[in-house]
Amino acid sequence: MTDDIDILRVFCGPDGAHGNLLGVVREGRSVPGEEARRALARRLGYSETVFVDDRRRGTVDIHTPGARLPFAGHPVVGVAWLLGLETVETAAGSVPVRREGDLTWIRARARWAPARTLRQYGSAEEVQALAVPEPGEWVYAWAWQDEAAGRVRARAFPGRGDGVEEDEATGAAALLLADRLGRALTITQGAGSQIMAAPGPDGTTDVGGRVRAVTGTAG
Repeated sequence: MTDDIDILRVFCGPDGAHGNLLGVVREGRSVPGEEARRALARRLGYSETVFVDDRRRGTVDIHTPGARLPFAGHPVVGVAWLLGLETVETAAGSVPVRREGDLTWIRARARWAPARTLRQYGSAEEVQALAVPEPGEWVYAWAWQDEAAGRVRARAFPGRGDGVEEDEATGAAALLLADRLGRALTITQGAGSQIMAAPGPDGTTDVGGRVRAVTGTAG
């Protein structure tokens, strides 16, 4: 395993707690080949690990423990924050970045996001009480906490059978939900992570949140 890995928490709550763990390999070329990258992602055990193949251009490669993803929200937000990038180049396309206070925002298209089943429930309490389903379907369970204010309670169940039973914070699913509803959302996911999402120009969607370093040096 390369020693050049930063561990971040992405989409932290307002108090800086929670967030989805992300591994960032700054020198992606030190782990060449899809199999080696997937093996490292499995070893880390996070929902995603991102490999930086060209820091100057912001080119990244994203892996779950079992697959390569053309785009994913929390890896792109995390690596943009860590490296101070203005654009992140993913396999799906170029992702612009902006910063507002302690929030890092990205702008992407719903068609870039991996397929998710967005399943609405009647209340936040129903979502909270859900048991982890059997593997097979990637489910984003959500309910309104306050519809007028755009506040949502959500949980995410990848269903991949790769050891990640529940995702603490999922930017791609938040993007899909904001795109479907056509409005700005503040999403509380998992144990207390927070994701901001809102429609952008020309059919894009903005996704933002707070990032904190667990190990390594943020810069």
